[in-house]
Amino acid sequence: MNERTAFSKPGWAILFLLLAALAATIYLLVQSAQAQVTAGAVICVLFLIVEVGCFHGLIVVNPNESQVLQFFGTYIGTVREAGFHWVNPLSTKRKLSVRVRNFETSKLKVNDLDGNPIEIGAVVVWQVVDTAEAMFQVDSFENFVQVQSEAALRNMATSYPYDAHTPDQMSLRSHTAETAAHLKQEIQDRLARAGVAVLEARISHLAYAAEIAGAMLQRQQASAIVSARQKIVEGAVGMVQMALEELARNKVVDLDPERRAAMVSNLLVVLCGERSAQPVLNTGTLYSS
Repeated sequence: MNERTAFSKPGWAILFLLLAALAATIYLLVQSAQAQVTAGAVICVLFLIVEVGCFHGLIVVNPNESQVLQFFGTYIGTVREAGFHWVNPLSTKRKLSVRVRNFETSKLKVNDLDGNPIEIGAVVVWQVVDTAEAMFQVDSFENFVQVQSEAALRNMATSYPYDAHTPDQMSLRSHTAETAAHLKQEIQDRLARAGVAVLEARISHLAYAAEIAGAMLQRQQASAIVSARQKIVEGAVGMVQMALEELARNKVVDLDPERRAAMVSNLLVVLCGERSAQPVLNTGTLYSS
């Protein structure tokens, strides 16, 4: 079932026409009653009933709103154009907003790709694009959006690890744009049958579950320390190499392999140590203290 435009006429023109017809019918009814013409009075009463019933076809459609029409259980169309309209007076009319809406899921507890329990939540921005499908394909399209969005979020969260273990691996924490696009497509596939378009979907909350949060924090801290130490060592080795090359090129001092190794060791200790170096006064010779 797809949306189609319902038959409608400008409301103001029909209103003035109905008022004129109503006034004329009342006038003829009074004249028939005064002349005691029973048949004419009956006809005028019937016309009055029809004319009053036609007023039921006048509707107002607000901006970003629609009116879904049914005629004895059959869908006959939707009026989307904002304004004052006249439609089939025997039809039933149901208002349906086509404004952009947002929905925030609750914080869900799921397992990521590695099996770690995490807490995740998302914000979904959506809009009704097909009023017929939204009204008749599902029982309650608003509840349908909520349930299917959470189901899609659970399924997406199980497809990625919380943290990347290799440089080229996608994770929930490091690849926010890619995971948001995946989440949007996952939700859209589920909501297409309800006439709903997903405009945006993004993760609003992401954290390890409470029972493993402490252990995972230690793991992240350890990983950060190892990475920092690696950078420090790389820089220290480069500085030591540069120092030895400068000493050799300028012929400041001629070091044998043993003293050269001792110098390298001392420089690395100074450059890689967490504390400041403590000077030691050597009162002996180069080879004995």
